[in-house]
Amino acid sequence: MEYKAAIYAYIEKLWKESKMSKRQFALKYNIDERTLRDILNNNSTYQISLPTIYRICEVRNIMVSEFFSAVEDEFPEVKMKK
Repeated sequence: MEYKAAIYAYIEKLWKESKMSKRQFALKYNIDERTLRDILNNNSTYQISLPTIYRICEVRNIMVSEFFSAVEDEFPEVKMKK
């Protein structure tokens, strides 16, 4: 699995666990609904931006590093080798 796909899958997991509509989730996390649809559809032409990840982290009250750690915990196969 590519790292980008793991990030998208993790955000999809957050969305499903929230039990919110796409619109509600996008509003809560201050991201465009189209951006969320691109992520959930794993749109191959869409590249998630750091500001989008940062907005998600802000609402969750976590650091960006914690976000990436959570992605790697959920999908250990993408963990970067040291």
